Amino acid sequence: MSETLQHVEQMVDENPRTDVSEIFGEWQEMLAEFKSRIDARFELTRDASTADLDTYGDPATGPSGSLAAYSGPEIDWLVHSWIGDPRTGFVNMHLTAWLGPQVRVPHLGSALLLWPQGWFYVDGVPRGDLVGDGDYFDRYYAETDEPWLTFKQDHPDFTWFTSRTGFIRASLSPTAYCYSFPTTRPNLDTVREVLSTTVDRWLGWVDAAEPVPAEEQAALAERDLRIRRNIAERDPANVMGERMFGAELTARLVRALWGGDRVSPRPVG
Repeated sequence: MSETLQHVEQMVDENPRTDVSEIFGEWQEMLAEFKSRIDARFELTRDASTADLDTYGDPATGPSGSLAAYSGPEIDWLVHSWIGDPRTGFVNMHLTAWLGPQVRVPHLGSALLLWPQGWFYVDGVPRGDLVGDGDYFDRYYAETDEPWLTFKQDHPDFTWFTSRTGFIRASLSPTAYCYSFPTTRPNLDTVREVLSTTVDRWLGWVDAAEPVPAEEQAALAERDLRIRRNIAERDPANVMGERMFGAELTARLVRALWGGDRVSPRPVG
Protein backbone atom coordinates (compact mmCIF):
# COMPACT_ATOMS: atom_id res chain seq x y z
CA MET A 1 0.00 0.00 0.00
CA SER A 2 1.33 3.45 -0.90
CA GLU A 3 1.34 6.49 1.36
CA THR A 4 0.91 10.26 0.96
CA LEU A 5 3.02 12.56 3.14
CA GLN A 6 2.18 15.94 1.59
CA HIS A 7 0.47 18.97 3.06
CA VAL A 8 -2.92 19.73 1.49
CA GLU A 9 -1.60 22.86 -0.20
CA GLN A 10 1.18 20.80 -1.79
CA MET A 11 -1.38 18.34 -3.15
CA VAL A 12 -3.35 21.23 -4.64
CA ASP A 13 -0.39 23.20 -6.01
CA GLU A 14 1.34 20.23 -7.63
CA ASN A 15 -1.66 19.10 -9.68
CA PRO A 16 -3.27 20.70 -12.74
CA ARG A 17 -6.51 22.59 -12.27
CA THR A 18 -9.49 20.49 -13.27
CA ASP A 19 -13.22 21.13 -13.05
CA VAL A 20 -14.65 18.73 -10.44
CA SER A 21 -18.17 20.17 -10.35
CA GLU A 22 -19.81 16.86 -11.26
CA ILE A 23 -18.24 14.92 -8.37
CA PHE A 24 -18.80 17.86 -6.04
CA GLY A 25 -22.50 17.79 -6.86
CA GLU A 26 -22.63 14.05 -6.28
CA TRP A 27 -20.92 14.42 -2.92
CA GLN A 28 -23.24 17.25 -1.92
CA GLU A 29 -26.21 14.94 -2.50
CA MET A 30 -24.48 12.11 -0.63
CA LEU A 31 -23.73 14.18 2.48
CA ALA A 32 -27.26 15.61 2.41
CA GLU A 33 -28.57 12.05 2.37
CA PHE A 34 -26.44 11.11 5.37
CA LYS A 35 -27.50 14.25 7.24
CA SER A 36 -31.14 13.34 6.59
CA ARG A 37 -30.53 10.03 8.39
CA ILE A 38 -29.16 11.96 11.35
CA ASP A 39 -32.06 14.43 11.19
CA ALA A 40 -34.49 11.51 11.42
CA ARG A 41 -32.90 10.37 14.70
CA PHE A 42 -32.14 13.65 16.49
CA GLU A 43 -33.90 16.89 17.28
CA LEU A 44 -31.70 19.57 15.70
CA THR A 45 -31.93 23.36 15.51
CA ARG A 46 -29.77 25.60 13.32
CA ASP A 47 -27.50 27.76 15.45
CA ALA A 48 -28.06 31.42 14.66
CA SER A 49 -24.32 32.14 14.67
CA THR A 50 -24.05 30.43 11.27
CA ALA A 51 -27.24 31.79 9.69
CA ASP A 52 -25.37 34.20 7.43
CA LEU A 53 -22.87 31.54 6.34
CA ASP A 54 -25.34 29.68 4.10
CA THR A 55 -23.41 31.19 1.20
CA TYR A 56 -20.19 33.15 1.41
CA GLY A 57 -17.83 34.22 -1.33
CA ASP A 58 -19.14 34.38 -4.90
CA PRO A 59 -19.96 30.97 -6.43
CA ALA A 60 -20.44 32.62 -9.84
CA THR A 61 -16.93 34.00 -10.09
CA GLY A 62 -14.59 32.28 -7.63
CA PRO A 63 -14.16 30.54 -4.29
CA SER A 64 -17.22 30.21 -2.11
CA GLY A 65 -18.69 28.00 0.55
CA SER A 66 -21.45 27.18 2.98
CA LEU A 67 -21.43 26.34 6.67
CA ALA A 68 -24.39 25.33 8.82
CA ALA A 69 -24.09 24.27 12.45
CA TYR A 70 -26.81 22.63 14.53
CA SER A 71 -27.37 21.55 18.11
CA GLY A 72 -30.06 19.82 20.12
CA PRO A 73 -30.85 17.89 23.28
CA GLU A 74 -28.53 15.01 22.28
CA ILE A 75 -26.19 16.74 19.81
CA ASP A 76 -23.68 19.29 21.08
CA TRP A 77 -22.54 20.51 17.66
CA LEU A 78 -23.17 19.24 14.13
CA VAL A 79 -21.43 20.84 11.16
CA HIS A 80 -22.48 20.45 7.51
CA SER A 81 -20.20 22.53 5.31
CA TRP A 82 -18.12 22.96 2.18
CA ILE A 83 -15.48 25.39 1.01
CA GLY A 84 -13.59 25.81 -2.27
CA ASP A 85 -14.00 26.31 -6.00
CA PRO A 86 -15.02 23.12 -7.82
CA ARG A 87 -14.26 24.68 -11.22
CA THR A 88 -10.57 24.81 -10.30
CA GLY A 89 -10.42 21.40 -8.65
CA PHE A 90 -10.42 22.18 -4.90
CA VAL A 91 -13.31 21.47 -2.54
CA ASN A 92 -13.32 20.54 1.16
CA MET A 93 -16.56 19.16 2.64
CA HIS A 94 -17.56 18.19 6.19
CA LEU A 95 -20.33 16.35 7.99
CA THR A 96 -19.37 15.97 11.62
CA ALA A 97 -21.61 15.28 14.62
CA TRP A 98 -20.42 15.84 18.20
CA LEU A 99 -22.70 14.18 20.71
CA GLY A 100 -23.81 15.57 24.03
CA PRO A 101 -22.40 14.12 27.27
CA GLN A 102 -25.40 11.92 28.04
CA VAL A 103 -23.60 9.04 26.29
CA ARG A 104 -19.96 8.11 25.60
CA VAL A 105 -20.53 7.00 22.02
CA PRO A 106 -17.68 8.22 19.76
CA HIS A 107 -18.40 11.36 17.80
CA LEU A 108 -18.95 11.00 14.05
CA GLY A 109 -16.26 12.68 11.97
CA SER A 110 -16.22 12.76 8.17
CA ALA A 111 -14.60 14.91 5.49
CA LEU A 112 -14.23 14.79 1.72
CA LEU A 113 -11.67 16.60 -0.40
CA LEU A 114 -11.10 17.13 -4.11
CA TRP A 115 -7.67 18.47 -5.13
CA PRO A 116 -8.64 17.39 -7.95
CA GLN A 117 -8.02 13.76 -6.98
CA GLY A 118 -10.18 12.45 -4.18
CA TRP A 119 -9.52 12.21 -0.45
CA PHE A 120 -11.74 11.06 2.38
CA TYR A 121 -11.70 10.74 6.15
CA VAL A 122 -14.22 9.04 8.41
CA ASP A 123 -13.80 8.06 12.04
CA GLY A 124 -15.43 7.60 15.38
CA VAL A 125 -13.69 10.24 17.53
CA PRO A 126 -12.99 8.58 20.90
CA ARG A 127 -14.53 9.92 24.10
CA GLY A 128 -11.96 8.32 26.38
CA ASP A 129 -8.67 6.48 26.75
CA LEU A 130 -8.68 3.50 24.38
CA VAL A 131 -5.67 1.88 26.05
CA GLY A 132 -6.62 2.59 29.65
CA ASP A 133 -10.26 1.60 29.14
CA GLY A 134 -10.22 -1.73 27.34
CA ASP A 135 -13.98 -2.13 27.64
CA TYR A 136 -14.51 1.11 25.71
CA PHE A 137 -12.17 -0.06 22.97
CA ASP A 138 -13.94 -3.42 22.79
CA ARG A 139 -17.37 -1.82 22.58
CA TYR A 140 -16.67 0.65 19.78
CA TYR A 141 -13.44 -0.24 17.99
CA ALA A 142 -12.87 -4.00 18.12
CA GLU A 143 -15.68 -4.68 15.64
CA THR A 144 -14.25 -2.23 13.11
CA ASP A 145 -10.67 -3.52 13.34
CA GLU A 146 -10.95 -6.40 10.87
CA PRO A 147 -12.87 -4.41 8.21
CA TRP A 148 -10.23 -1.67 8.50
CA LEU A 149 -7.42 -4.15 7.85
CA THR A 150 -9.34 -5.80 5.02
CA PHE A 151 -9.90 -2.43 3.33
CA LYS A 152 -6.15 -1.84 3.16
CA GLN A 153 -5.65 -5.24 1.54
CA ASP A 154 -8.59 -5.09 -0.88
CA HIS A 155 -8.24 -1.51 -2.18
CA PRO A 156 -4.71 -0.95 -3.51
CA ASP A 157 -5.98 2.06 -5.48
CA PHE A 158 -6.38 3.97 -2.19
CA THR A 159 -3.30 5.72 -0.80
CA TRP A 160 -3.02 6.09 2.98
CA PHE A 161 -2.73 9.75 3.96
CA THR A 162 -0.29 10.51 6.77
CA SER A 163 -0.59 14.06 8.06
CA ARG A 164 2.70 15.87 8.47
CA THR A 165 1.28 17.30 11.71
CA GLY A 166 1.72 15.00 14.67
CA PHE A 167 -1.25 16.49 16.52
CA ILE A 168 -3.58 15.58 13.66
CA ARG A 169 -2.16 12.05 13.54
CA ALA A 170 -2.84 11.76 17.28
CA SER A 171 -6.49 12.73 16.72
CA LEU A 172 -7.20 9.62 14.63
CA SER A 173 -8.55 6.45 16.18
CA PRO A 174 -6.89 3.12 15.32
CA THR A 175 -9.64 2.41 12.78
CA ALA A 176 -9.90 5.80 11.07
CA TYR A 177 -10.13 5.86 7.27
CA CYS A 178 -7.90 8.56 5.78
CA TYR A 179 -7.05 8.00 2.10
CA SER A 180 -6.47 9.75 -1.19
CA PHE A 181 -7.62 8.03 -4.38
CA PRO A 182 -8.29 8.43 -8.12
CA THR A 183 -11.90 9.48 -8.63
CA THR A 184 -12.98 6.48 -10.71
CA ARG A 185 -16.54 5.23 -10.48
CA PRO A 186 -15.61 2.13 -8.43
CA ASN A 187 -13.61 4.25 -5.99
CA LEU A 188 -16.41 6.80 -5.56
CA ASP A 189 -18.82 3.93 -4.89
CA THR A 190 -16.40 2.50 -2.32
CA VAL A 191 -16.22 5.81 -0.46
CA ARG A 192 -20.02 6.02 -0.39
CA GLU A 193 -20.24 2.48 0.99
CA VAL A 194 -17.69 3.14 3.76
CA LEU A 195 -19.35 6.40 4.84
CA SER A 196 -22.86 4.97 4.66
CA THR A 197 -21.90 1.95 6.75
CA THR A 198 -20.17 4.18 9.30
CA VAL A 199 -23.15 6.52 9.69
CA ASP A 200 -25.60 3.63 10.15
CA ARG A 201 -23.32 1.87 12.65
CA TRP A 202 -22.90 5.13 14.59
CA LEU A 203 -26.67 5.64 14.77
CA GLY A 204 -26.98 2.10 16.08
CA TRP A 205 -24.40 2.82 18.78
CA VAL A 206 -26.40 5.85 19.88
CA ASP A 207 -29.61 3.85 20.16
CA ALA A 208 -27.88 1.14 22.23
CA ALA A 209 -25.84 3.48 24.46
CA GLU A 210 -25.95 3.41 28.24
CA PRO A 211 -26.40 6.80 29.93
CA VAL A 212 -23.47 8.62 31.49
CA PRO A 213 -23.99 9.36 35.22
CA ALA A 214 -25.15 12.94 35.67
CA GLU A 215 -22.20 13.85 37.87
CA GLU A 216 -19.75 12.89 35.07
CA GLN A 217 -21.41 14.75 32.21
CA ALA A 218 -19.94 18.23 32.74
CA ALA A 219 -16.37 16.93 32.65
CA LEU A 220 -17.09 14.90 29.50
CA ALA A 221 -18.66 17.94 27.80
CA GLU A 222 -15.62 20.08 28.55
CA ARG A 223 -13.26 17.39 27.26
CA ASP A 224 -15.30 17.18 24.05
CA LEU A 225 -15.11 20.95 23.56
CA ARG A 226 -11.34 21.07 24.07
CA ILE A 227 -10.83 18.31 21.52
CA ARG A 228 -13.17 19.88 18.97
CA ARG A 229 -11.57 23.30 19.32
CA ASN A 230 -8.02 21.95 19.11
CA ILE A 231 -8.75 19.92 15.98
CA ALA A 232 -10.44 22.88 14.26
CA GLU A 233 -7.76 25.41 15.16
CA ARG A 234 -4.77 23.15 14.45
CA ASP A 235 -6.01 21.81 11.11
CA PRO A 236 -3.20 22.41 8.56
CA ALA A 237 -5.83 22.77 5.82
CA ASN A 238 -6.90 26.12 7.33
CA VAL A 239 -4.21 27.68 5.17
CA MET A 240 -6.40 27.01 2.14
CA GLY A 241 -9.20 29.09 3.67
CA GLU A 242 -6.79 31.96 4.25
CA ARG A 243 -5.65 31.77 0.62
CA MET A 244 -9.21 32.06 -0.65
CA PHE A 245 -10.88 34.34 1.89
CA GLY A 246 -8.22 35.93 4.08
CA ALA A 247 -7.43 35.54 7.75
CA GLU A 248 -10.50 37.28 9.21
CA LEU A 249 -13.20 35.19 7.52
CA THR A 250 -11.16 32.01 7.91
CA ALA A 251 -10.87 32.64 11.66
CA ARG A 252 -14.66 32.98 11.82
CA LEU A 253 -15.17 29.76 9.87
CA VAL A 254 -12.79 27.93 12.19
CA ARG A 255 -14.74 29.23 15.21
CA ALA A 256 -17.93 27.98 13.59
CA LEU A 257 -16.42 24.52 13.26
CA TRP A 258 -16.01 24.24 17.02
CA GLY A 259 -18.84 26.51 18.17
CA GLY A 260 -16.88 29.53 19.34
CA ASP A 261 -19.71 31.94 18.46
CA ARG A 262 -22.63 29.66 19.30
CA VAL A 263 -25.81 31.09 20.81
CA SER A 264 -27.64 27.83 21.53
CA PRO A 265 -27.18 26.15 24.93
CA ARG A 266 -24.98 23.09 25.22
CA PRO A 267 -26.73 19.81 26.14
CA VAL A 268 -25.12 19.37 29.57
CA GLY A 269 -26.84 17.66 32.48
